Amino acid sequence: MNSRMNLNIVCIPGDGIGPEIVAEAKKVLDKVAVKFGHSISYKDILMGGASIDACGEPLTDEAIAAAKAADAVLMGSIGGNTSTSPWYQLPPHLRPEAGLLKLRKELNLFANLRPAYLYKELREACPLREDIIGGGFDMMIMRELTGGLYFGERSTRTMNGVVTAVDTLTYTENEIRRIAIKGFDIAMKRRKKVTSVDKANVLDSSRLWRKVVEEVALDYPEVTLEHMLVDNCAMQLVKDPKQFDVILTENMFGDILSDEASMVTGSIGMLSSASLNDTKFGLYEPSGGSAPDIAGKGIANPIATILSAAMMLRYSFDLDEEADAVESAVRKVLEDGFRTIDIMPQEESRRAGVSQVGTAMMGDLISNRI
Repeated sequence: MNSRMNLNIVCIPGDGIGPEIVAEAKKVLDKVAVKFGHSISYKDILMGGASIDACGEPLTDEAIAAAKAADAVLMGSIGGNTSTSPWYQLPPHLRPEAGLLKLRKELNLFANLRPAYLYKELREACPLREDIIGGGFDMMIMRELTGGLYFGERSTRTMNGVVTAVDTLTYTENEIRRIAIKGFDIAMKRRKKVTSVDKANVLDSSRLWRKVVEEVALDYPEVTLEHMLVDNCAMQLVKDPKQFDVILTENMFGDILSDEASMVTGSIGMLSSASLNDTKFGLYEPSGGSAPDIAGKGIANPIATILSAAMMLRYSFDLDEEADAVESAVRKVLEDGFRTIDIMPQEESRRAGVSQVGTAMMGDLISNRI
């Protein structure tokens, strides 16, 4: 058993279903602390729409300082309905997502880890054919998080009487090298295969990406490297997902591909996420959105947030035994037939022995199995 630790965690409940799912992750973490003899200090901060409403901006300097003082950050979700929420009538730098981009930059969270794993109990929720699913799949998407199109210079102006928008995609070789090293390091702990995804047939940034990744690969002779164009990768994820181990890619491609991978697992409510810097510090969040349409109904799936908390235990605190306990508890709950509405079988004939539960009950069931 690991020696007693005090885990100093900042929580960002956020918007929509965020407060509901963070509450369940804290419930599970509290059970871990009791079971393994640790203590946890929580501090909640505002970000996104909640911060706009309270402070007039999506992330305050005080909130950034609190996050930097913590060992790790656990986040729910931010934002709202982009077509109806008043938050999206504001200038882009004052909208909810601007807070998240700012936090990633301030904390230097350049490496985003998104595992996509198909639980055998959720095979019926997978939209792919049985012959494609085969023995299941288990991949890790490594997304560069602080460079590329989302952080390049942008402008909208009238040129020759025509409104023109410009977004700039920029990467340096240093930015590419550090995420590539993270990707290969993780591949060494898995099945030793890296699929580097780019658009090198069109983009200069992708050609540099490919060159630097190949240089890094020389230091990892045990790891198999393959290159794949992003459009082909999008196709292969639904054609043969089990071929992938570690997918290494830039910011925007990773954003899109990881959401696709989450739906192949059956539900985005199952996909956890970690964003790391050069130290043990990380921000942990579910990959799904704030789902404002179901907020407050008690039906959101908290499993992705709970699995993100398990990633926190593993990557920020080196508590592998505790992380294993959380992941095993999730598997046991699924084996016992409990499901939130998003992962319920669609056909009546497959619902024998399966029970639908709400957000808080799912948290209780997982906590009780730690």
